[in-house]
Amino acid sequence: MNIVVVGGGLAGAHAVQELREQGYPGDITLLGEERHLPYERPPLSKGLLLGTEEVQSIFVHDQEWYADQQVDLRVGTSVTALDLDRGRVHVGDHPIAYDRLLLATGAEPRRLPILDALEVPVLCLRTLDDATALKSHLAGRVLIVGAGWIGLEVAAAARRAGADVTVLDTAALPLLAVLGVELAALFADLHREHGVDLRLETSVVEADGSTVTLSDGTRLNPDVVVAGIGATPRDTLAARAGLATGNGVLVDARLRTLDPHVYAAGDVANHDHPTLGRLRVEHWDNAIEQGKHAARAMLGDDQPYDRLPYFFTDQYDLGMEYVGHVGPDGYDEVVVRGDRERRILTAFWVRNDRVVAGMHLNDWDAMDSIRQVVGSPRSQAQETTARP
Repeated sequence: MNIVVVGGGLAGAHAVQELREQGYPGDITLLGEERHLPYERPPLSKGLLLGTEEVQSIFVHDQEWYADQQVDLRVGTSVTALDLDRGRVHVGDHPIAYDRLLLATGAEPRRLPILDALEVPVLCLRTLDDATALKSHLAGRVLIVGAGWIGLEVAAAARRAGADVTVLDTAALPLLAVLGVELAALFADLHREHGVDLRLETSVVEADGSTVTLSDGTRLNPDVVVAGIGATPRDTLAARAGLATGNGVLVDARLRTLDPHVYAAGDVANHDHPTLGRLRVEHWDNAIEQGKHAARAMLGDDQPYDRLPYFFTDQYDLGMEYVGHVGPDGYDEVVVRGDRERRILTAFWVRNDRVVAGMHLNDWDAMDSIRQVVGSPRSQAQETTARP
């Protein structure tokens, strides 16, 4: 059997690793569009920007590992088409046959066309090359459009580098859609305390030359602009091949598409979660674990992927981990235990008397107990406390 993996990110790298660890002896081809070996993405907005991690430390494996594991790794390789009827992946005019195919093509950052007329650099942060380019501009006057996780992490790194940082967002608070009013305000306060000019319910209305005009009338002259307004799944290849798509490649609980020989994992996978329903998750943990699960599924494992979404962030002296999923139905209340002033706390989002998500701030020993509480009755959240 020949397995081809399209996408050289975390999901793809961990899929091929799992295939070998499960004893799969057949051919494996891993096709990555970037010119780099597969690497970890969290350091791009954290350690690499801060200068606390070296580039070589972020790669999942070195070149020798792929050779030793007899993985045919091809970087800088773009797949141009899928032939599902014949079981072929096309790289230009060159077809590669597969018996099982994993799509791990990831996502790409959204762009703001209004910024196209600017003469100063307008950057996103998705790839290693993006991080390298941004690091070289991480001083002076930095304008960040979008107060999501990436935007805030870049803001923290830029402030530590001594930059003058302005962050814009159209929402009333940063991370409002994820955290709700109760906890989003903590992140607004955190960044303002560290000198960020945080402008909420504000957008760009004009950008020309080196000047950006905001909806509140302010005119800024940044040295660099960072667009952090989310990402869209790279599902065009799948759609053109006739696979079902819609905010990603649609897969069942096992991560299989409608074609029984084709699977999807990571940022591109719109997964039918056994308990949470359809969702697409763009986080480090999900890419790793779905990649592993897809590998086992391609080898015949029938177990559904039921892991809860997890993510983390580091901003200044604040660390956070979050597990669960509030979903489109929202929540009824947030149960918070701990010290808001010192930002050492646990929080649980509750809907219909059940805990649907949990988080800690600066309490790294709390994650195991938080995982146990998510999915439990509300009373369990009341009994969980943050360390003093």
